[in-house]
Amino acid sequence: RDSCAGYLNLGCLALTGPGYVKGIEGTTLHVHCRYDVGYKGYKKYWCRGEHDIGCKNIVGTKGGETVERNGHVSIRDHADDLTMTVTMEDLQEHDAGTYWCKIQTMWIWDELSRDVAEMVKVNVILATTPVVSTLLPTTHTFRQNVSIEVSTLYTRSPLTGLHLLLLVFLKLPVFLSILCAVFWVNR
Repeated sequence: RDSCAGYLNLGCLALTGPGYVKGIEGTTLHVHCRYDVGYKGYKKYWCRGEHDIGCKNIVGTKGGETVERNGHVSIRDHADDLTMTVTMEDLQEHDAGTYWCKIQTMWIWDELSRDVAEMVKVNVILATTPVVSTLLPTTHTFRQNVSIEVSTLYTRSPLTGLHLLLLVFLKLPVFLSILCAVFWVNR
């Protein structure tokens, strides 16, 4: 899980994230990465790829605290609490994958820049998958008070409605018929 393995990078511990997040298809996912005070004012960005070097840049800040957007993904730097927040709206199955919270530390920003990076694996749960909402927390705290918010959506399995219909119109009458037959025989 250590994105700095094998590299001499003194900034590796200066950026922390949740490591793994999951969201439900069609909802909004918020990912928070916390950075060291020394990186206040630096440009932050969110990119996708198996490795932090050469990952595809999706959205980035311009050094301020305004929300920057690219499609359904936005980023905001909260300098007061040293946190960058990435928001992925209308989450889809194809959004699952490996992403990186990154801080631009190089003067020249290209594919080979070795910026401070923290890996975040995103998993998307399909909306048709039965989910028990009490088992999926809305907020979970990770190391160093970094939290992620997962918008929860209670999804009912189509089988739940079918089971209710079978219970009322088939199982209950059969049970009552058997019960009446037992009382009639015992009479």
